[in-house]
Amino acid sequence: MSKPIVAIVGRPNVGKSTLFNYIGKKRVSIVEDTPGVTRDRIYMDAEWLGRQFTMIDTGGIEFETNDKILTAMRHQAQLAIDEADAILFMVDGKTGITSSDHEVAAVLRNTRKPVLLVANKIDTIKNVHETYEFYNLGLGEPIPISAANALNIGDMLDALVACLPEEQTDQTENDEIKVAVIGRPNVGKSSLVNAIIGEERVIVSDIPGTTRDAIDTHFTKDGQYFVLIDTAGMRRKAKIAMPVERYSVIRSLRAVDRADVVLMVIDAIDGVTEQDKKIAGYAHEAGKGNIIVVNKWDLVEKDSKTSLRFTETIRHELGFLQYSPVLFASALTKQRVQRVSELIKYVADQHSMRVATSVLNQVIEDATAVNPPPSDRGKRLKIYYTTQPDVKPPTFVFFVNEPEIMHFSYLRYLENKLRESFGFEGTPLKLVVRGRKEKEAGS
Repeated sequence: MSKPIVAIVGRPNVGKSTLFNYIGKKRVSIVEDTPGVTRDRIYMDAEWLGRQFTMIDTGGIEFETNDKILTAMRHQAQLAIDEADAILFMVDGKTGITSSDHEVAAVLRNTRKPVLLVANKIDTIKNVHETYEFYNLGLGEPIPISAANALNIGDMLDALVACLPEEQTDQTENDEIKVAVIGRPNVGKSSLVNAIIGEERVIVSDIPGTTRDAIDTHFTKDGQYFVLIDTAGMRRKAKIAMPVERYSVIRSLRAVDRADVVLMVIDAIDGVTEQDKKIAGYAHEAGKGNIIVVNKWDLVEKDSKTSLRFTETIRHELGFLQYSPVLFASALTKQRVQRVSELIKYVADQHSMRVATSVLNQVIEDATAVNPPPSDRGKRLKIYYTTQPDVKPPTFVFFVNEPEIMHFSYLRYLENKLRESFGFEGTPLKLVVRGRKEKEAGS
């Protein structure tokens, strides 16, 4: 199920990033940073009143400017507006309406999307009258807040989730594996899709931005149904000093949310970039099955150890994807492309694998016998029972005497033992630690 996207827009210095950061740290539950995931936090997964959504922080919008950076920021904000399901339009409650506010409001009135007008820097209830002039923007009643002082943000979020689109269940058949093909612009995603299905279904061009929307391609191979979701690497080409590529990640987020398995396509010539880390990091945090496809392998000069060295580099740069299989392929020459669908099916099976409780507990018992659990201040951790309540990703709950004694390194040891025993190649594992009282309460 795809999360709604909420963009925070407005002219520079009205407090957009302050609000974005406050919500991320105080008011919502967000996916925790994973060691090795490099992101510039232009987006975050958020939740309020049980509704999940993705928030996007944008640069300030300035219309009357010749500054290339400000022009780029305006382009970036427009990308976010195009992708958003709802928009928070922030204005400065102290400064009042400016010509830039009128310009932004004119753009937003034409979007036909829910827009909440948020007047920031209203520090006390006595200053609410300062927001009245913003009615002139034609976007309804302004919501007074103070992002710096955390005033009225809860009411603003209440109004936000009320205008988000209704959640829609995926109508795709249960036996169809949904695969998101993601990666930076011009790494060969569309070419790879065409090579996998064996026909020209997707327009291919070396101009970044040719793929403007996520495209679903259904096909069947060896009796298995697949849907490939090809994503735009970049919405449009912008001949400006500051690239808009970092906002290309937004489209990949939507595709990842819908997918069971992700094909992370990396350019064999460029190697792993910061943008690759952001996109792959989101897929990892979302708990999706993951396959790393190194495309354009035909263009690399090779010796007997080239693939080994490249794999080691990937493992170093994408340390959080140690579990992901790496496939070296060429969409142009079709080299190893025939293996992609087989690997997707294999990873999808691993992603939905369920382990019998008796077998699971025997593996954990053997693991603790070889390497006893840690202790703290004379008290040793005891693992009473382990169960697997969920799949996609496989989720394991450990019931213990003292959850706070469970050290991260020991949890990683247990994860490694689970992988040694059952495989789980290509899928992250979710490990949860609960106290004995929680076990008794749930029994």
